[in-house]
Amino acid sequence: MLRISLVTLGVRDVGQAAVFYERLGLIRSSAGNDSVAFFQLGPAVLGLFGREALAEDAQAGPLWTGNGGVTLAYNVASPEQVDRAMARAEAAGATVLKPAQQAFWGGYHGYIADPDGHVWEIAHNPFFPLTEDGAIVLPPPVTDGVGDDELAR
Repeated sequence: MLRISLVTLGVRDVGQAAVFYERLGLIRSSAGNDSVAFFQLGPAVLGLFGREALAEDAQAGPLWTGNGGVTLAYNVASPEQVDRAMARAEAAGATVLKPAQQAFWGGYHGYIADPDGHVWEIAHNPFFPLTEDGAIVLPPPVTDGVGDDELAR
C-alpha cells in the first residue's frame, strides 16, 4: 500500500526554516544535523533539506523550476481552530495568501506560505472527521466491483 511517511521540503536555509516550524509548535528531532531537520507529524515526518542539495540528490534539477503545483494541508476540528492556526502561522513568519473563509465545498479554510514559499492549506472539512490524534478518516471507497481490491492494497 502506498503511504506518505516523509515529506521533505527544499529550503534556502535549513536552520532558519527549522526555527519557523519550531515557532509553529513543532519539535525538532535530534536525528538531524546542520544539513537536515526532522519533525514528527503524527505517523509521518516533515523533513527540511537544502533546496539545491535536494535537487542534486533526487537528480531533479531540470524538473524543479520553482515551487508550485503542490499544497500541504493541516486539517483541524473546527473553524475556530483554523483561525487560531492561521494567526499562529502569521505570527511565526508565514505569509497569508488567502485569509480563512467559507469554502465552496462546504468547509472553512485559508492558505499560508512558509518563508520558502511552500504553500499550506489550513482547513476544517466537516466531511472528513478526525481521529483523536488528528488523522483524517475518509469515507469508504467507491467501488464498481472491477479490480477495486487490488487498488486498495
